[in-house]
Amino acid sequence: MHTQMNIQSGQMDSNNLKVLEDQLNYESLMSKKFSHCANCCTDMELKNLCRQSSQKHKQHYNELLNYLNSH
Repeated sequence: MHTQMNIQSGQMDSNNLKVLEDQLNYESLMSKKFSHCANCCTDMELKNLCRQSSQKHKQHYNELLNYLNSH
């Protein structure tokens, strides 16, 4: 993903902010969905896989949020 920034002000343009907002929403939703799936699973291997996926999406969400907060 190529991010264009206003070099003088250090601010991202509205298109890039919208992309980041969409991605944050996607990561949050996927984390919640995988967490729900983990709670519904009875197979331990599948339950663990869903938990790991939920945590990975939560990690992506936090990384994007930290990036956004730093700019």
